[in-house]
Amino acid sequence: MTIVNRQFRLKSRPVGMVKESDFEFGEEGLPVVEEGHILVRNEMLSLDPAMRGWLNDMKSYVPPVQIGEVMRALGVGTVVESKAEGFSKGDKVAGLLGWQDYAMMPGKMAEKVPSGVSNEAALSVLGMTGRTAYFGLLHVGEPKEGETVVVSGAAGAVGSVVGQIAKIKGCRVVGIAGGEEKCAWLTDELGFDAAIDYKSENLRKRLKETCPDGIDVYFDNVGGEILDTVLSQINVGARIPFCGAISNYNATEPVPGPYNYASILVNRAKVQGFIVFDFVKYYGESARDMGQWVSEGKIKFKVDVVEGLEKAPSALNKLFDGSNTGKLIIKVD
Repeated sequence: MTIVNRQFRLKSRPVGMVKESDFEFGEEGLPVVEEGHILVRNEMLSLDPAMRGWLNDMKSYVPPVQIGEVMRALGVGTVVESKAEGFSKGDKVAGLLGWQDYAMMPGKMAEKVPSGVSNEAALSVLGMTGRTAYFGLLHVGEPKEGETVVVSGAAGAVGSVVGQIAKIKGCRVVGIAGGEEKCAWLTDELGFDAAIDYKSENLRKRLKETCPDGIDVYFDNVGGEILDTVLSQINVGARIPFCGAISNYNATEPVPGPYNYASILVNRAKVQGFIVFDFVKYYGESARDMGQWVSEGKIKFKVDVVEGLEKAPSALNKLFDGSNTGKLIIKVD
């Protein structure tokens, strides 16, 4: 029986929210494995807010996905054929696998998943999500014991981990999320000191109530009006790790910058954009610490698994319509 490889290729650049018609779904045969490469049977694929930016034809930290290319995505799977030193059939690996059943990739671009680590953990708390939270907070935000840390997008895969790391470091943690259920999860299960429902509460008022001593670190995942409101309440010397701007990703018109921009000057705050690949040489440090905290139950995580590769385009929008909590994952089959 001939094995086919189902794939989603970019057909047109999305305007606003992603549509299924922006992609072309097709089938191909398996590629011939080249020297130095491995062939991976994809099992789970990560859906991340950054993927929306990869679809825009604009300068970024990585080239945009080109028309006709397989949609780029991180994933985890099992090696079915190897012509790369250090990899054998049956190895579990993570890397840029794409929206497809099988991916051929250079061995040097693959990362072995440690024994005992689930696919879900490898794509979330012990993978890029956890690393993003770890480095963004600790290396960029530099929180100190007793300080107040505010996290937007706090019920997401990155934000939820940021808050838990901040608690481990002895900080007061306030999360901003959309909806009563998400806010309850942050405080009741993850140990946040407070959570603000930006959809139903007055954000400015609630920030004053929950952060009586001001804000020392603001981990920004959303940008927009929430960033503007937080800037009005930051302390002198505040640090703002800029991880993402979800509020802007599907905008069809230019989005105004923050009106409270002068607060950065007045408070001598540091705003620093970052991506996880800036910290490759420290990956061992994060693996050690995150692995220990997860095993000790100090960090919990939640996954939202969508069944079926064919649902990838529609599932991506769960990141932007408020229906996702925790790490969003596609189970390929």
